[in-house]
Amino acid sequence: MSILGVSALIALYAVVGGMLSPWTRAQQPINDSGAQMRIFESVLQHIQNDYVDEPNLEKVRLGALRGLAGGLDPYSSYLTADQVKDFNAAKTSNKVGIGAEFSQVSLYLYVVSVTKGSNAEKAGLKAGDVIEYIEGKASRDISLYDAKQLIAGEPGTMVNLRVLRSGEKPSNIRVTRGAYKTPQVVTKVESGKVGVIKVFSLEAGEANDIKSAVQSLTKQGIQKIVLDLRGVATGTIDEAAAVANLFIKDGDLAKIVGKDNSIVKVFSADPSKTVFDGQLNVVIDLGTAGPGEVVAGAILDRKRGDVVGERSFGAGVDQKLFPLRSGDGLLLTVAKWASPGGKPFLGEDRASMGVKPSVEVKRPDTPEPLEVEELIDQQEQQNQNPQPSPSPSPAVEKPKVQIEDLQLKKAIELLQDKAQAARSGE
Repeated sequence: MSILGVSALIALYAVVGGMLSPWTRAQQPINDSGAQMRIFESVLQHIQNDYVDEPNLEKVRLGALRGLAGGLDPYSSYLTADQVKDFNAAKTSNKVGIGAEFSQVSLYLYVVSVTKGSNAEKAGLKAGDVIEYIEGKASRDISLYDAKQLIAGEPGTMVNLRVLRSGEKPSNIRVTRGAYKTPQVVTKVESGKVGVIKVFSLEAGEANDIKSAVQSLTKQGIQKIVLDLRGVATGTIDEAAAVANLFIKDGDLAKIVGKDNSIVKVFSADPSKTVFDGQLNVVIDLGTAGPGEVVAGAILDRKRGDVVGERSFGAGVDQKLFPLRSGDGLLLTVAKWASPGGKPFLGEDRASMGVKPSVEVKRPDTPEPLEVEELIDQQEQQNQNPQPSPSPSPAVEKPKVQIEDLQLKKAIELLQDKAQAARSGE
């Protein structure tokens, strides 16, 4: 490959500024493609003329293209020809995962949520965990797509993960790959004619299950509902909109936003599909992402009820695979899921990500993504200054402490307080 060919490819990356240091970005306008191209042409000339060994320009091109996609968002990725074949054959592949939803934070693989009853949960993996290594390969050195591919495999095989967790020593967790069944919705009745519906997923068919749960609760005399969407990160925007429609009878429910904030698709309510118009609250947490955020965003934007808990993770995209001449491909985010007001859930930073609850209630055991860098720094310091291991002592099983569910409690109390206020004539 000629140096001009590599230069052209690398120059594309310059447009997004992904490979520039903060100092360089300060010197050149980020979106001045001409200035960025000149910088990269200069870098490439130095590689060609001054690098100690004969550079492998094919390898340089590969690294540049991977960096190009990596400078956009966690979900866009450059795929090799073999990965393109695997991607196209995914529907017929025998590969399975472990029952966890992942994203990328500070370049590391991050566990957004873990499906109840899955092998990931049984092995001890938790939402908020940072996966430092997958089978000995550093997650920070590969894309999110590559990391997911490493975790997936044949049913019954094992995957080894090195896990960093806030407040604990690093641990090695072995998880068996295998299919799992998402639990059905669970309901319970609280005082004050409040019904609670716990949702675990928003895959196809969940809207009907939630509809049945609502109808069952109303037959029991329930007048108010709490919809628990904590940890809900899997599913589709169509199913999420259908769930929101159960509680919202008119107007917009969600949007898909494309380039330049263009509206690609609008999901609108169908009055005939609404089954509950009583008081409603929703509970979310950091593990709520994508489809879970669609429902919470609709409830919040349409002022249908309070959203209680923590700011959700921030996800939900539409992607397209663009084949390249070499047989490789570019898996590119072409649109984002958004609330009825048009605000995408995937943002530029933590302050703009996800859904911000109307009533914030934090749990002490929920780690924030902002803590990932601090967690990594602590790990590096421990590696540089290892402490001598104390003499082993007999293991003493600690009693399990039941942590009060403050988020759900608050969501229920808000509905009970409203009922009390109504009875008092306030």
